[in-house]
Amino acid sequence: MNRYIPNQHGAWAMLVLPFLLGLSISGGRWVHLPLFLCWLVMYLFSYPVLQWIKTGRKDRYLRPAALYGLLLVPLVAVVIAQQPQMLMYGALLLIFFAVPAYYAKRRNERALFNDIVAIVLFSSFIYPVVYMSGTPDWIAASKLFLLSVLYFTGTALYVKTMIREKKNRRYYYISCLYHLLLVVLAASWNVWLCIPFAVLLIRAVWLPKQKLRTMQVGIAEIGFAVMMYVSVVWII
Repeated sequence: MNRYIPNQHGAWAMLVLPFLLGLSISGGRWVHLPLFLCWLVMYLFSYPVLQWIKTGRKDRYLRPAALYGLLLVPLVAVVIAQQPQMLMYGALLLIFFAVPAYYAKRRNERALFNDIVAIVLFSSFIYPVVYMSGTPDWIAASKLFLLSVLYFTGTALYVKTMIREKKNRRYYYISCLYHLLLVVLAASWNVWLCIPFAVLLIRAVWLPKQKLRTMQVGIAEIGFAVMMYVSVVWII
């Protein structure tokens, strides 16, 4: 199954949270279901494709890529039939996909720049979710997009201090400083928003000193993402 299912547990939070944030300000319509399924299958499709690019093993990754590609076609058709303009968003995703493809080819997918590009792409899903509502509030969507990018960028820095850069004190201090700045920024936006970001600051300072396995780190990030969603929904 590791050919079909990505093993990055924290990435599932990055997949779902922007969708839920978009729904929180737009309300749900039936078309949001095929839209999310399309988004999910696109993510699943990208996994074997990137692994194929990375390893060159067509024999291992052609079948899962073909399966997800076949599932993707009718979902894309439904979304485009409802809003043909979504083709423009799909074209942008395809253009930016060149970045993770480049890093996969170089076997350096964990590069921070690659992480940030992925964060921007995942967070951008807020816009089509809001657009599909029929009465988009672009200002509110942009605020949530920025919030998502800031949150997940902090998460990327923190996770590196837990795994790949565990012994790198520079990364640890950068992560702590970044999260401190997020608390200050949140205070200027909404005083109640300081609470979840203060929790994230404590996470960045304290958890790297604990002995957690990679799976535990990923699962914990799902919990933190739930905290962020509940906090934002309550505040807005």
